[in-house]
Amino acid sequence: MTSTAAAPPPPRAYRRLSVEERRAQLLVAALGLFAHRAPDDVSLDEVAVAAGVSRPLVYRYFPGGRQQLYEAALGSAADELKLCFTEPPAGPPTERVARVLDRYLRFVDEHDTGFSALLRGGSVVETSRTTSIVDGVRRAAAEEILSHLGRIGGSGPRSAGPRLRMMVRSWIAAVEAASLIWLDEGKRPPATELRGWLVDHLIALLAATAATDEETASVVRDLLALETSEGPAGRLAELVIPVVAEAAHLLPHAPAAD
Repeated sequence: MTSTAAAPPPPRAYRRLSVEERRAQLLVAALGLFAHRAPDDVSLDEVAVAAGVSRPLVYRYFPGGRQQLYEAALGSAADELKLCFTEPPAGPPTERVARVLDRYLRFVDEHDTGFSALLRGGSVVETSRTTSIVDGVRRAAAEEILSHLGRIGGSGPRSAGPRLRMMVRSWIAAVEAASLIWLDEGKRPPATELRGWLVDHLIALLAATAATDEETASVVRDLLALETSEGPAGRLAELVIPVVAEAAHLLPHAPAAD
């Protein structure tokens, strides 16, 4: 009598990972741990377990131990974070910045403890190289924001002047600080509310700088020509103009009140 029992499935073929694939696997495992724990609290044994490999294999790829692994993982996270600031140059600039911040805050949310430890420093694995990696993200972010303002960070006819560069870098620092405070406050207010406030902050800095810097004033004029009444700039103008109107008495030669 012929058996009708189903034949067992053939064994799954084992595929040896390439050097690049194995390294990427270890970095993904390490990033998963560094994302929610301070670097000092993550051991190579835990990385090995997370990756499903042996500790000696981790050392084979990262003979420098946790320091080398952390720097490599940090570099990988930095590349991901830089991509958050990449946005096609289409549509109103403030709406582009809003989309950038949505991605940035999503990254902060997903890497909470690791992001906090990274920016606050103080870790025994912090070195000049890790600091350089973080600074590289800040520079890349500033370059992208300047591009949305119609300027570049290098030399040339569209290069940003010192006041505009300082303003953008100050805003990047404020975004970092706000992100850390947001984590400390249990991720309150909601990310969308924080994003809106940070866009408003950028607009306010641009307006204040434009008051005494002709280049920034030119940037603001070009920016406003691209904005809409429904976008962040239009919404902020609707809220702020009535408030500013209350300061008319501070203007020179203001008419005396009855």
